[in-house]
Amino acid sequence: MELWFSEKHTEFVKMSIKIDKHLHGETSDFQRIDIFESYEFGRFLTLDGVMMMTEKDEFAYHEMLVHVPMAVNSAIRKVLIIGAGDGGIVREAARYATIEKMDMVEIDPQVVDACKRFLPKTASALDDARLSIYYQDGLKFIRKAKNEYDLIIVDSTDPFGPGEGLFTKEFYGNCYNALTDDGIMVNQLGSPYYKNDAAAMKRAYGKLAGVFPIHAAFQAHIPTYPSGHWLFGFGSKKLSHLDVNPNWDNLGLATKYYNTQLHRGAFALPTYVNNLLNEEVAP
Repeated sequence: MELWFSEKHTEFVKMSIKIDKHLHGETSDFQRIDIFESYEFGRFLTLDGVMMMTEKDEFAYHEMLVHVPMAVNSAIRKVLIIGAGDGGIVREAARYATIEKMDMVEIDPQVVDACKRFLPKTASALDDARLSIYYQDGLKFIRKAKNEYDLIIVDSTDPFGPGEGLFTKEFYGNCYNALTDDGIMVNQLGSPYYKNDAAAMKRAYGKLAGVFPIHAAFQAHIPTYPSGHWLFGFGSKKLSHLDVNPNWDNLGLATKYYNTQLHRGAFALPTYVNNLLNEEVAP
C-alpha cells in the first residue's frame, strides 16, 4: 500500500509527497505534531497538517532568515528568535562566533522535543551554550524587552492559530522597541502567489512597513511551500537591507543557498509582487 502526505494549497491545488513511514505523531496543548520519513524530501515536520520544513529544502528558508541580516550588521551580538522550534534558525545563527547570546521563545515545548528526537540535523544546535529557551507566548515575551536585541528573527507558523498574534502591528511595534538603534527584524511573510496567501502576506507586510522606517521584502525558492515562491520581511531603524558587509565572505561560512551576490538580488521582486506590496503601503 502506498502512503502519501497531502496538503491543500488552495481549494483546487494540492501537494502530495510519498512517504515511507510515519515516525511520530502527538497532539499538544496547541497543535497536532507529525514527523514523516519521505522518499524525496527526507524527514519532514507538519503542524496541524501544514508543512513546516523538510530535510531537503529547509536550508533555503533558514539561511535566508539568518544570513541576510547578519551580512548587513556584523555587530550583532544578542539575538531573539521567536518560534523556530525545529532548531534550523538556531543552527544557522550558532555558526557565528560573534553572537554572544541567543534567546529563543517557542510556545510549544513538544515541538522542540520532537525535533530533537527525530530531526537531529535541523535541531543540532539546540544545546548550544549561548542559547536560552523560553516556553511561552512570543507576543507576551516581547512586551518586556526594551533596547535589548541587535536582531529579532520571527520564524512563526502562518498567520492562523498559534502564530496569529505574531502578525499584528502591536507585535511589530514591540519588536521595534526591543531592538537596539542598529537593530534588525526579519520574519516570514508567506507566499504572494495564491489569492488567500497573497492577502495574508500583504497584511503582514503592511504592518511591518507601518512600524519600521526602513522596510523591504525579499524572496527565496522553497519547493515544498505553497507555490514554491516565499517572501520574508526586513525591518530596520536605520540600516539599509542592501548594505552588505564586504567582509562577510571572509567568514568562510559554507552555505547551500545564501551568498552575498544573491543577497541584493533577493530584494529584486517580480512586478506583480511589487504591485501587491505597493497597494498595501500606499498612503
